[in-house]
Amino acid sequence: MSKLRIGSDYIPLTEEDMLKVRAIISFPRLAWVTVSLPLFAFIFCVIWSVLYNFEHATATHCKVYNFLPSVSATIGHYRPQKDVWKMAIAMQAVTRTLVLIMYFRYYKEHVYKWARYISNIALVTYIIENVSLVTLSFWTSDSNYAFHKLSFITFLLMSSIHMPLSYFVMKNCCNVTRDFYETASIRWKWRAMMSNVFSILLACYFFYRHNKYCEPFVYSMFAMSEYGVILSNMMFHSTAAWDFPTSRVLVSGNGIRLI
Repeated sequence: MSKLRIGSDYIPLTEEDMLKVRAIISFPRLAWVTVSLPLFAFIFCVIWSVLYNFEHATATHCKVYNFLPSVSATIGHYRPQKDVWKMAIAMQAVTRTLVLIMYFRYYKEHVYKWARYISNIALVTYIIENVSLVTLSFWTSDSNYAFHKLSFITFLLMSSIHMPLSYFVMKNCCNVTRDFYETASIRWKWRAMMSNVFSILLACYFFYRHNKYCEPFVYSMFAMSEYGVILSNMMFHSTAAWDFPTSRVLVSGNGIRLI
């Protein structure tokens, strides 16, 4: 019988298990890949839209000059941008299921009983946020504006609820001794959350100003604020790599297991 070393623990594996093992993937690496998929897709969509769809992507009802497209125009109006974005979102939605399972296990084992309802709400908002991200990506403003708008509002609302709840649970409700990685995770969760709030407030301000005064560049400032919302959200979720630094994903003939 062989033994697989995971952190400081040994997990016994039979010879049959060893033959079925296809890959052992570091969970932090999986978490970084999960965030990198939409990140690089988003960067590609912005650059491609500016290079090849500049006039249409930056046009507004005001007919004033702008230099950046909105998120909706970037990911949902043109090809190949919307195809790249949809593919990235579909792939990350699958891997985020594994992240959800990790947090479910962690909360179940380490969160104080009095805070279980808070952690459960954090998990539910995580699920709804991910689902709404998928729906707003696949039902664009061009194809179904009402549903796209509802999905975007839901995504923003669930994200705004999930971030502070997750931060509060990890910082105040866990019966663990924090190591370097967990301390860094909590610090970056706070920074990402504050960046997200600031970006949302800026986006609201520039959107109001754009519609009221129709000034040049203001819609581009709104777009930059939208980018900040998206990027700070990705930053927050990337901290999962620090929350589970020694965990692994075992891919075998029997399926996928988290160990």
